[in-house]
Amino acid sequence: MATLLHLDSSVFPGTASASRTVTDAFRAAWQEQHPDGTVIYRDLAADPVPHITADAHLAGFADPAAHTPAQSAAFAARIALIEELEQADAVLIGAPMYNFAIPSTLKAWLDNVILIGRTAGVDAPSAQGTPVTVVASRGGSYAPGTPRAGMDHVQNYLESVLRDGLGLELHFIVPELTMAPSNPAMSDLVPLYETSREAALDAARTKGKELAARLAA
Repeated sequence: MATLLHLDSSVFPGTASASRTVTDAFRAAWQEQHPDGTVIYRDLAADPVPHITADAHLAGFADPAAHTPAQSAAFAARIALIEELEQADAVLIGAPMYNFAIPSTLKAWLDNVILIGRTAGVDAPSAQGTPVTVVASRGGSYAPGTPRAGMDHVQNYLESVLRDGLGLELHFIVPELTMAPSNPAMSDLVPLYETSREAALDAARTKGKELAARLAA
């Protein structure tokens, strides 16, 4: 049966989070197609992975036989995360924009799974071709032509890392203007927010079913 690796990184729980609401819709659609499948779930906000350390980093470039005890322990934790990625048939990531970039907890996960010579930096990265759907929610709009278009450091960064670095098959779902319902200055934008939200939910359900059906074929 197919395995989905699902990562959330929003600091807000449940329906208070725009990205979690959309990743939940994707996951529900996926599980309708794979009721007996496996979902590996990591809530990076509630249970963050360790930030990369010198021991964890240097161990990736050293012969395992020469690892110090500290390097061995740190590297084992990295390998566990890497193997989850490698064994997944599809990946789902909730990546809200915080201060124009991804949450630090998601960056910590990426720093752990990017291993030169295995998952990146080789002609055939170990998770190459795995489909990954990223729900890149943001409080405002950073679409082309908007005043802040050049300040989006979520999609361009994740394209470089996930697509170009890890070789994953990357797809974005982008709910925008998520601060409109709670920010009086954005009250005129609530209808646009609602349209964006519904489009994101529809896209998540469609993508979840599509990927599940594709992998079941």
